[in-house]
Order: sequence, then C-alpha cells, then structure tokens
Amino acid sequence: MESRRRSSLSALDRPDQWMLEQGMAGHELPILDQSGKTTIKIFPPKPSGVVKDKKAIQAVGNRDKLFAREREGWVGYVEWENYPNKKAKAHKILTSQTFEPCPDFQWGPIPGTNPVLPGNDFKAWHAAIGGELAPVADDSWKTVLKEKHPEMLHLLQFPYNGEPPKRLVAAKAVTPTSLHFVRNHGGIPIIDEDKFDLKLDGLVKSPKTYTMKDLMDESRFPRVEATVTIQCSGTRRIEQIALYAGQGDEVPQAPWAEGAIGTARYKGISLKKLIKDCGGLVDDAKHLELYGAETYVKDLEVGNYVVSVPWSKVKANEVILAWEMNGEVLPKIHGYPLRAVVMGYIGARSVKWLYRIKALKNPTLAPVQSREYLYFNQQVGKYNVRPIDGIQIQEMPVSSAIMSPWTKQVIMHDGKIHCKGWAYSGGGRWPERVELSADGGFSWYAVPEEQLSKKGAGIILSTHSP
Repeated sequence: MESRRRSSLSALDRPDQWMLEQGMAGHELPILDQSGKTTIKIFPPKPSGVVKDKKAIQAVGNRDKLFAREREGWVGYVEWENYPNKKAKAHKILTSQTFEPCPDFQWGPIPGTNPVLPGNDFKAWHAAIGGELAPVADDSWKTVLKEKHPEMLHLLQFPYNGEPPKRLVAAKAVTPTSLHFVRNHGGIPIIDEDKFDLKLDGLVKSPKTYTMKDLMDESRFPRVEATVTIQCSGTRRIEQIALYAGQGDEVPQAPWAEGAIGTARYKGISLKKLIKDCGGLVDDAKHLELYGAETYVKDLEVGNYVVSVPWSKVKANEVILAWEMNGEVLPKIHGYPLRAVVMGYIGARSVKWLYRIKALKNPTLAPVQSREYLYFNQQVGKYNVRPIDGIQIQEMPVSSAIMSPWTKQVIMHDGKIHCKGWAYSGGGRWPERVELSADGGFSWYAVPEEQLSKKGAGIILSTHSP
C-alpha cells in the first residue's frame, strides 16, 4: 500500500511547529503505526486516478439490463436482498476498478464550503453500478434543494446528510419539516404511492402484503399520532473531531454539529397492530427486520438498507409506521410514502422508504447493524476497530447542547447570561429538569419550567368509524 510506507520526514524546524506541538494542526501530522516492532509513519494516499479492469467489468454483463428498473413507479430502487447473485455482480464491478480515496479529517481541514463534502466516493460507486442507480445522485440533490430550507448546512451532498444552522435548531419546540435534519445512507428513491406495497413476512403466522390504502383503513388499524424526537447517533461529532485527531471519515463520520436532532409530529399506525393482523409472531421470533428501498454500499458490497428492532420495543407501541409528518404528507427526503419511527432509539433504526418487515429470532446480520453504529470502549481508536468487539447502539443516552451563545463567543453581561439550547433524556422519555452551569460544572442552576418547551402529549390512539 503506497500510503503505508517508512519515512524519515520530520516536523522539526517548521514555521507552524508550535501549532503542531499544541495539537492545533493535527491533520498535518502522519499517523504512527505502532502495531509492529518498528514505528511506521502513514501518510495520505496520493490520488492515482481511476483504474478499471474493463474485461472483468464487461464480463459481468450489461449494467443497464442487470440493474434495470424492477417495479413500475419505483425510481432509483434496486432490490438486492432477494438476489445474492445480483449483489455479487455489483461487487465484482466495484472491485474491478479503483476509486479515489474519500477525504479523512485526519489528513486535511474540514472544508469551509456548503456542501461541506461532495460524497464523490458514493457518487462514483453508484455511477459504476449504473442502470437504475446512474442518475440517483443528481436526482437526490434536486430533491434536497426542493424540499429542504435554503439555509440548511449540507454536510454531505450524497448520500445526503444535512442539519439546520444553530440559530434555527431550537427556534421552535417542533422542528419545521424543511429544517429537520436528514441522515441518508443512499440515494432518495421516488416511489409512487399507488404502486407501493409493504410486505410483512418471516416468523409470523400469516405473511401478508399491504397497500397504502390497506394501511390507512381505520376500520382495521387505529391511527397513531406522536410527537417524537429523533437524534442521529453522530450528533456533535464535530467536537470529537476537534478533540481527537483521526476521528472522522467522509461518510460514517460526517462532521455533525449540534443540529442532528429534530422533533416532529408523526401520524400512522402501530407496527404492533400490523403484526397482530398477521396472526402474531411464531417460533420464538424476537426481532423485526426493517428494509429501506435505498442502495447502501459498505466495503464495496451493496445491499438495501436493513436494520432490526426488538419485539419488546414493538410490543410497547413504540414503533410507528408513519405516512404523515407535521400535518403534511411525508416528504420524499424523509421516506415517502412510508417510514418507520422508532421512539427513543438512534435515528438509524427509523427506516425510511420502508417496503418490507421480516420477523426473526435474532438481530439482523445486515452490515448497517452488525458493522456500523457500534459502541467501543475509549481505548479503541478507529484504526483498531473490529466490529465483533462493538456493542450495537439502540437507545440514545442523555445529551444536551447550547445553541446560543456560540462556542468561544465572548459575552459582556451584568450578571445574567441568556442561553438557548436543547436537552434530550434518551429512550423517548421527556426531560424532567434542565440545569445550566456557568463555571464548568462547579455549580448548577435549574432552568425555570416556564422557560422550557411544553412536554409532548405522547402517543394518541384514535379510531374513527369507516
């Protein structure tokens, strides 16, 4: 590997040596590989250009036919999970060529642009697969510009990751839909509601397929309305990147600030009711696998976006199948026509463009769940991570952030400092108390209840006569 080479380069006698020593320019330093007897300095790989094994790629077949549109009214969707041979062909295409390495914040400063990162690696992978995925990156960006607020911070253009600026994060108790953060893992599929169906299979007594008309039939399924706060597990990663050199890859470690959290009012039905309509679970099924229609790429292997949630969460009526957000039809970028909303869990479990639910005995082995979103102890750096050593993240912990004043902003005051921010208790529970400290945590002051947003009404079940 070209980037993994021995070198005697030194940081001595540089004009910015003091900044390097004080950790103010960590991206200028090489990574020290001390896993062997001799320390090796690792430098950023140099761009080498795309190299293709054209014969190997051509041998796979016609990409436009292999990955053609499969369902009428489903644009940008390829079914991978039912076709392992198709997965293998896509993997062969991707591994038969080289791609430019994705930016790593260890080796360069975070760009001061908006979008911050273009996502060129994901764009190149989708283009290489071709067929139905060829126009997905451009089509997704058009959807972003149409549906999101013009002041959104586009952390990653594709797959789209975006959050509102600080002054708008906590401007309202319920986040306006156009300002709600978005963490996508692939392109945005455009699905016609009239051509849509949801399959519920696996370890249920009577597997069924539902249309949106079936799901919206109030004579069969009572409506559920809930005010839910969804938080990305990467919220405030920019602080981690600033403190610890090397913490930040382009996609799995997007430079989130404090805006990757949002509260919205969702309407739909409880997944528990749908499982009951299928006769319930059988053979000790304890987990529900949720399938999203976008294409997810991990280590040059492709698949649909698949995660799972435990039956205990579903049984507690804390998993909603939603088609409405803040009183309006679910936007395309947020999962139209149907998405899952899992209360109190990381946002990665609230699957968008939901098209299949499968009952299992054990948690899914899909890469999003088994190789991503894992807890590691503090002694494990990202270059030493092994997924088998991680613990799957589900429920989010207590967290909070101050939106105003900004970090390191100087304040002139007469004894009072006006602050604004958000507090999240984790697990879908509402915070009972919020406290602030002006001296680094030595003393704390409770925020008066009248200065907190009102508690959410929780879940409302409503049944109307047909």
